[in-house]
Amino acid sequence: MPSANGLGQKVAILYVILYARVSTDEQAKRGYSVRQQLERGRQWAAEEGHKVLAEIVDAGQSGATLERPGMDEIRDLVTQENPRVAFVWAQDRDRFAREPAYIYLLKREFAEHGARLRSDNDRGDESPEGELTEGILDQLAKFERAKIAERGRRGKLRKAREGKIIASTWPDYGFAFSETRDGYLVVEDEMRVVERIFRMLGTEGATLHRVKHTFDGERLPTPRGKRYWSKFFIRSCVLDDVYKAHTFEEVRALVSAEVAAKLDPEKLYGIWWFNKVRSHVTQTAENGPEGRRYRRHVKRVERPREEWIAVPVPDPGIPREWVDAARESIAKNKKVSSNGGRFWELSGGVLRCAECGWCMKSGRSKSKPSGRENYYYRCAKRDGNQGHCTHRKNHRADNLEPRVWDAVSTILQDPEQLRADLEAMIELERGGLRGDPEKEARVWLERLTEVDTERRGYLRLAAQGRLTDAELDEALADLEQTRTQAESELANLRGRQEAIDALERDKEALLEHYAHLAPEALDSLDSGERHQLYKMLKLEITVDKEGVMVLRGAFGEGPSVYESERLSRSSFSASSSPSP
Repeated sequence: MPSANGLGQKVAILYVILYARVSTDEQAKRGYSVRQQLERGRQWAAEEGHKVLAEIVDAGQSGATLERPGMDEIRDLVTQENPRVAFVWAQDRDRFAREPAYIYLLKREFAEHGARLRSDNDRGDESPEGELTEGILDQLAKFERAKIAERGRRGKLRKAREGKIIASTWPDYGFAFSETRDGYLVVEDEMRVVERIFRMLGTEGATLHRVKHTFDGERLPTPRGKRYWSKFFIRSCVLDDVYKAHTFEEVRALVSAEVAAKLDPEKLYGIWWFNKVRSHVTQTAENGPEGRRYRRHVKRVERPREEWIAVPVPDPGIPREWVDAARESIAKNKKVSSNGGRFWELSGGVLRCAECGWCMKSGRSKSKPSGRENYYYRCAKRDGNQGHCTHRKNHRADNLEPRVWDAVSTILQDPEQLRADLEAMIELERGGLRGDPEKEARVWLERLTEVDTERRGYLRLAAQGRLTDAELDEALADLEQTRTQAESELANLRGRQEAIDALERDKEALLEHYAHLAPEALDSLDSGERHQLYKMLKLEITVDKEGVMVLRGAFGEGPSVYESERLSRSSFSASSSPSP
């Protein structure tokens, strides 16, 4: 196109987004660095004559999910009209995602807005043959990564079967890694603390609570440098076979003959178990008044007992009868409920600490002179087992709960404003469904259809003798994993839509029932009904160490209507009782 001054052709500027991703493991094992990836991206943009619109980084993020802050930002930028993004670049294709199915989704999504994926290890072009080549290479890369991971896992299993420890970040308390980091050495000072745990529980009749508070009062150093001892840690020590002395005959029944031959028949040994638990990590994103939040979820499932691998370790020196008695003691030591026979209206995440954001937990105490029960809320993080919060006040339940209810019942008396707020909340939740959910669902359904087509193609090749049985098994296994991934994403989309449908139903229930109740009828609701109402309203109440409470609702961008317009009704001081 001629330029305005007639001196030549006007060259269109193509904008590119540079993307870098690294997880901690990759940086350590593969030498990736964010700086190196971005430098290479700038070099590529300069060589191609493109202008860098943004440099976006996902540090410490796994490529096994698309729910990443940086990737979400890219997906937002690609949809904008001005300037239009032409390319999204990453050094390697697996920086975009580890799963070929996710790369497929990104390609389709970006193509609708005129953007394309680019990387240094591209091997195809925009033709159908080129896309097929890229798809095959993505599957091969995924297969190779799986092979590497499987070889690493087999190596660890073999090492454990040879009677060697698989070193992690921390050894068990009371032990240290050997110089080669494949065995344990006893740390006498620490092991005497462990011995004391078993003695107190097994012979002195102490409870987990008493052991914890005894150690806290003596300021004994904790295993990980925390301020306070954890009852969970104390309990896990009691149940860990690494601290239980086993005879040679007992150990020989658990290990191979080669491992048993290296042991002294006259000695006792602890047992360190490997391959005991399978962990699965996922990440999800959700919208809120303060923006998009990302949560990691770790699901741990105990493997079948026959898959566990026993590794003998030095005798910890704790009498066997103490271990057995301590285990019997905690088996009967069931956690006593702190609810005191009452329903806590502000439990379940409704009431949170304004200092650290953690949930306030319920508690009770008894006045010595009168024997009267006192019920209160306090920060769950104040004990320091997960870090330390400076908010150490106990806030009386009979003070907080009525005042929260006064604020909420006032809100319910304005049905029109309540309707507007609830609809804003639903729109916020709907905004959490990135892009067009129906369109994304169609993409995954198309991918499932392609998987069926590819499967038939592999079977034809095998029937013609062009694939071996082993190659066919590997190809079909990869396709089945892609199918599982696509079905999982479809289920996730359906789940999110169902959650929005549930919000719609809650909205109608609130407007048709609660918002039209007379004040005296509202006041007749019991604690459980009030709690359910708070959940339907998505309420979050914070209280600080001065006792000042603020009621919020996830009802739109920035400060909610409840916070900005009704702050005088929902911000108040609540007296606090002294800590017991």
